[in-house]
Amino acid sequence: MRKSKEVCDMSSCFLCKYCIKEWLPAVESHKKNFDYKKGEVIFKEGDPVEGIYFVYKGKVKVHQKWGEDKELIIRFANSGSVFGHRGLGKYTSYPISATAIEPTTVCYISKDFFLATLKVNPNLLFETMLFYSNELQISEQKMKNLMHMSVKGRVANALLSLIDTFDLDERKFLRATLSRQDIASYAGTTYETAFRIMSEFVSDRAVIIEGKKIGIVNVDYLKEVVKQETK
Repeated sequence: MRKSKEVCDMSSCFLCKYCIKEWLPAVESHKKNFDYKKGEVIFKEGDPVEGIYFVYKGKVKVHQKWGEDKELIIRFANSGSVFGHRGLGKYTSYPISATAIEPTTVCYISKDFFLATLKVNPNLLFETMLFYSNELQISEQKMKNLMHMSVKGRVANALLSLIDTFDLDERKFLRATLSRQDIASYAGTTYETAFRIMSEFVSDRAVIIEGKKIGIVNVDYLKEVVKQETK
């Protein structure tokens, strides 16, 4: 980590987007910008909660330990997204970790300033409530999927979720470079199983792989796999 020379635009992230314009000078004076290399840990489980983060540029995975030597990826955060919010409330330490999956610049503000900001920005408070509600629903559905959905269904569902998060480029490749281990951790399975299922999707011409780039050329196929799991 190093202090960033980037100057954020004060308009695109979750915080600035929903703050009243009169409060933005206070945000600008309190925020700090940091650069992280690909693979660099931003914070880890058990670290004391001191602030909250917003992605200015880049991508971050939010993950937690799953067994002794595995991890479960909870979500991905890209430009404009908030992360580190799971450490707010009564928690004094983070229950999750966050790692940059590509060179990333973040905005950081202290926990106390963020809570003060919520008190004077009703629209931000409202949007934060909606965000937490949506996060809770997604988390509950993910746990349900881990219990009741086959691994093939979970991998298909993970790929569909990645489209929603990162979108596809003109060649139908995800606008993110993810390892197959990341796919496995996001779907809640092992690397070997994820590799086998991804190979099956490639054989069925639903997915294409070029190096570390993943292309999704038949979204309807993946939706049908997931649909079969929910009947």
